[in-house]
Amino acid sequence: MIDTSKGLILVRTFDATPEEVWKAWTDPGSAAQWWHPRGTSTPRETVEMDTRVGGRYTYTMVNDATGEKVVTGGVYRELVPFERLAFTWGHPDGDPDDTPVVTVTLEPVSEGTRMTFDLRGVEGFEGDGSFHDGWAEVLDSLGGFVG
Repeated sequence: MIDTSKGLILVRTFDATPEEVWKAWTDPGSAAQWWHPRGTSTPRETVEMDTRVGGRYTYTMVNDATGEKVVTGGVYRELVPFERLAFTWGHPDGDPDDTPVVTVTLEPVSEGTRMTFDLRGVEGFEGDGSFHDGWAEVLDSLGGFVG
């Protein structure tokens, strides 16, 4: 079972509606545009999403310099359109009960949308060169995509 006492939280405010941010997380064509850290890309043909509770998703990040590929995926646990999205995150065939869980919460604010990203099951801290820093770059990419 995953240790949910470990984790990290990142908060971003985007100049976009909750609907636009939601679509970025749940539409394969949109996700391919941003769901990767700097120096990598996510080819559209590698993104599959069955956006329903119990549905699975997969995507492949490709290192732009080396061509190395990392396949990631998981299972959707909760979908409340334009408000909350929860899914496991790790190896696509991993045991969902032993895989980190991401919860994305969207809140309309005067500046657009405040998004809280909560990753449970791994340790992360600013400057770790791993979970925290990788997701911070991914969320920066999301901000560039949605505005």
